[in-house]
Formats: sequence, structure tokens, C-alpha cells
Amino acid sequence: MDANAIKLIGIGLITGMVNGLFGSGGGTLVVPALVFLIGVKDYKAHATAISIIFPLSIISTFIYFKNNVIRFDIALIVALGGVLGSFIGAKLLKKVPTPILRKVFGTVIIITALRMIIR
Repeated sequence: MDANAIKLIGIGLITGMVNGLFGSGGGTLVVPALVFLIGVKDYKAHATAISIIFPLSIISTFIYFKNNVIRFDIALIVALGGVLGSFIGAKLLKKVPTPILRKVFGTVIIITALRMIIR
């Protein structure tokens, strides 16, 4: 097994645990890890992170469902908007220059982190 495969398995393990604990991790962890540890181009890292979120979400959703902790009334409404938003975002991804993509992505992560810490 080569070094990149070991790194990728580690990224997956950490991302899966964070996703299960916090309901996040696909983008916030995978994108920077793929870009800075593996050398994947930003656009491909974002797209790859989205594809990684799907199986992680299925597993977490199954466990959360079994434990009766999902608010389906909220989840279904947000999912409707999310489907439209993901379509628009996926179409726009290649049109946003990499430096702007990095700045916006980093800013969103920092603001989210600060809000979580302050509250």
C-alpha cells in the first residue's frame, strides 16, 4: 500500500468519525486534506468531497434513525432547498476562480467555527 493510500484511509477514518459525531466533515476536512496532503486541485477536491459525503451520510442517517434523533419535518424541507442549491453550486464550481473559491470556503469555515465557539 502506497503512502497516498494510507493518507486517504486516514482522511476517510477521521472524516467518518467527525461526520458521525458532528454531522459535518465532508467538506471541512476532506477538501483541505485532499488539496494540501494529496495535491488534488481545488475544484476536484470539492467535487470529490461531495461524493464522499453521500456514503457517510447514509451510515450516519441509518444510526440516527434507529436512535430516533432525526427531525424529519425539518430535514425534508431543508433537503428540498439543498437539492436546488447543490445543482446551482455544482454548475458554478468551475466558474469560480480558485483563489476566490479558497477565500470563500475558508471564510465560511472560520465564521462557522467562531459562531460555534462563541455560542
